[in-house]
Amino acid sequence: MTRRSCALYAVGIICAHLLVIGIGLMVAQVFRTLMHNRLKKEIVLVEGSRVFESWKTPPPPVYMEYFFFNVTNVKEFLEGAKPEVRQVGPYAYREYRYKDNVSMVENGTMVSAYNTKSFVFLRERSVGDPTVDNITTVNIPAWVSHELNSFWKATMVSVWMNSFGSGLFTTRTVDELLWGYEDPLLARIAPTNPDVEKIFGLMYKKNGSNDGEFVYRTGQQNYLDYGRVVTWQGQSQLTFWTSNQSNSINGSDGSAFHPLLEKNERLYVFTPDLCRSIYMEFEKDVEVKGIPAYRFTPPRSVLASKEENPANEGFCVSPKECLGTGLLKVSPCRKGAPVVASFPHFYLADSKFVNAIEGMSPERTHHQTFLDLNPTTGVIVRANKRAQINILLSRIGGFPKTRSLNETIFPVMFINESVVIDDASAARVQKLLLIVTLVSNFPLIIVGLGGIMLVVFIILLVRARKQKVRLLFWSSFALTTCSLLAILLIYIQLSKIETESYF
Repeated sequence: MTRRSCALYAVGIICAHLLVIGIGLMVAQVFRTLMHNRLKKEIVLVEGSRVFESWKTPPPPVYMEYFFFNVTNVKEFLEGAKPEVRQVGPYAYREYRYKDNVSMVENGTMVSAYNTKSFVFLRERSVGDPTVDNITTVNIPAWVSHELNSFWKATMVSVWMNSFGSGLFTTRTVDELLWGYEDPLLARIAPTNPDVEKIFGLMYKKNGSNDGEFVYRTGQQNYLDYGRVVTWQGQSQLTFWTSNQSNSINGSDGSAFHPLLEKNERLYVFTPDLCRSIYMEFEKDVEVKGIPAYRFTPPRSVLASKEENPANEGFCVSPKECLGTGLLKVSPCRKGAPVVASFPHFYLADSKFVNAIEGMSPERTHHQTFLDLNPTTGVIVRANKRAQINILLSRIGGFPKTRSLNETIFPVMFINESVVIDDASAARVQKLLLIVTLVSNFPLIIVGLGGIMLVVFIILLVRARKQKVRLLFWSSFALTTCSLLAILLIYIQLSKIETESYF
């Protein structure tokens, strides 16, 4: 057999093997399955792993911004006019968060922790000094419903307020409204009611504190359960609402999501601030610092009225507390206070709530809550949690100052809690995604090499000179050797893959 025929046979055999193996691996998705199984194994909340450490102390900086609605026509509003407000903010804080008292439970299948948060003011990101800037807003202590649930109590409170010189609206500094001030009305009530504190603040006792114990699934038994909340404050079900579905604790706490996300799935997040679980749905593909991501956001149906979404009927503690689309009365978990939650500027709410307040201008760009998640790893690459605190104002028997009031959902403040993956974490995610892409698409490389060998085989058939044949033979041999070395190197790299969680 001549050298030429040997070369032809060798190249032909190599070409056939590469094409058959490559196409077979593509059809069977062997490398993709191998890579996905590795991700499922690595992304678990197991003590000692790198993912566990970054879950306990997330590296990217989190920022909290507070925006207040300053009332400009208090007198006219109390006489029945439409209220006018002007947005003031942001007052920005660096939010430091970490999980405290972390321990493995149930033979390592679950982990318990306390989510501790603390806040440090950032002057360079704020519009002013919170200790100096004044805001005129609703005097929330005067509207605490558990002290105004009867004619005689309301009359007594009205007399006290007159003696203190207090009104239905108050002017306080931003710092007082956020972190607390001694209210004369509460100071008068507190000695006779152990549930009432004389200090009031929208963020009172929330700096350096936590929302209670969480117990999470580790994801070892099922990767879809990674970070899922099992119990909160020792309860697997809430007791605030009127249906089992509404009281269910679903999903994660918003800090971790399972890998291999699909666009058609619904992501659930349990948030103690709203005393309920909400869900998010895919909106669009985005990219953050070169990392591809899926944007998930709460749809209108999350806070829709019971007529628009019958599943929300359980959030109506009474028919009177079904306020309409875009609002959630959270008084059941706020000691009966007439607190109403919404998205900022009543985004996604009925237009009547927007039109009732002069100064509301909902915009998706500035008021939408969203999560940008890398679908391969489940890592949060960017997020904005936005929510608004409102007070339900209405006439109260025995409270003369309210006789001219129209029922109004009055905005007080909204928050914007945001995070973007830091550069160091982004570089690690990009490296991991590169490895995942190379490994998952390796059959394409094999098919490509097979295609090159096919070209060489065709050339060998038409070239007759031995020198050329010899050159092509050794070229094909070199290509084969390189392909085998590439397979070996990628396998070695695959065995070293480690993943991290960054939020």
